[in-house]
Amino acid sequence: MTAEPAWLDWARGLAAIAQNGLFYATGVFDQTRYRQVRQIAAAMLAAGGAGPEPDVLGVLGREQGYATPKVDVRGYVTRGDRVLLVRELADGRWALPGGWADPTEAPSTAAQREVAEEAGYRVRATRLLACWDRSLMPDAEPYPFRVYKLFFACEVLGEAPRDESENDAVEWHPLDALPPLSRGRVDVGQIARLRRLAEEPAAPAAFD
Repeated sequence: MTAEPAWLDWARGLAAIAQNGLFYATGVFDQTRYRQVRQIAAAMLAAGGAGPEPDVLGVLGREQGYATPKVDVRGYVTRGDRVLLVRELADGRWALPGGWADPTEAPSTAAQREVAEEAGYRVRATRLLACWDRSLMPDAEPYPFRVYKLFFACEVLGEAPRDESENDAVEWHPLDALPPLSRGRVDVGQIARLRRLAEEPAAPAAFD
């Protein structure tokens, strides 16, 4: 059962139909109709809080090829009873270091890169702890695309240069006293579940 309202997934479905149709359609008539479907999807998403309609339409219009979910990777890095968090410039709240996977990277490599860039630590991804659907996060803001979130347990190898373009602080926070977390990136329940999974080496990765 999704934590999101049904209309949000309907809007995403319309956007995907439009994107796929524009990818395969050859006639002007069909292309025009699929652009109209995309316009409707953008209007629905904007009305639901995903952003101003022209901005949402621009985001949808930049997507090319067959529509698939986005992939977000996050590093779960601990030191004793503390977890590594970064403070996001977008909302001033905290998250596990991470971001979009690049198409040229393996998922674990993407997670390692994101931790290095955002938190300033070279790490090795040792285990996939979870693959969760962003749509099931109860406090996530509306987003135009479905997102699969991969959480990797990582161990610190050393320090690395940090990119400060997306966050302005890096801290180790007590797992039992987390700061306000960034909506849509990670929530308290997920971190608690990651903690339990990391403490059970034989436990399979959680999913959905």
